[in-house]
Amino acid sequence: MNPLQLLFPNRCLECNRIISSEEVVCGLCYDQIHFTHNHLSENNLLKEKCSLLFPVENAVALLQFEKENLSRKIVHQLKYGNREKIGKILANWTLEKTDVKNLIFDVLVTVPLHPKKLRKRGYNQLHLYAETLSKELRIPFDHTLIRRNFHKKAQAKRSRKEREATQNLFSITKEISGKHILLIDDVFTTGNTISSIAWEILKYPNNTVSVLMIATD
Repeated sequence: MNPLQLLFPNRCLECNRIISSEEVVCGLCYDQIHFTHNHLSENNLLKEKCSLLFPVENAVALLQFEKENLSRKIVHQLKYGNREKIGKILANWTLEKTDVKNLIFDVLVTVPLHPKKLRKRGYNQLHLYAETLSKELRIPFDHTLIRRNFHKKAQAKRSRKEREATQNLFSITKEISGKHILLIDDVFTTGNTISSIAWEILKYPNNTVSVLMIATD
């Protein structure tokens, strides 16, 4: 065992029990996580929300993002806690808990960070998640297809008016047509970020878009 692991063991985000370095919560607290299971329901609320904003083929969400719940803690650690490895854990949960493995896509893409924010954070919280899915699903992941044109405050820190002002925030870096693209993001809130990217993709002939969210509120 790494000496640092002896001094600073990995602990469950919820109960603080010592757990394996490959885990984020202990077995008992895992049962407290609110998975959406939306593929088992006749009513896919995420797809309904997306459909109001842009044409969407499929919409999948892993976690229910609620105030002060464990799902929120996990996502916040992934984004702000310098714990990029959580992305791999979440990807494995996505394969286990959703029907994404039964759907067919041509390419995976993620919502990009602006280079300024990427330098500050040190990693894009979605890349390891998407890379893990790409490997397991055998679908290519293109992390350069979408470019963020402007640096904006984090979605959670922005006012509703600022969230709505997403025109021209993203652009496509290369021509792509006739593809079914799975667009991946961490949390679905207003849907404006996903919508602005989807419409950029749909400008090209015969493209279709599906959505995969780590969490939805």
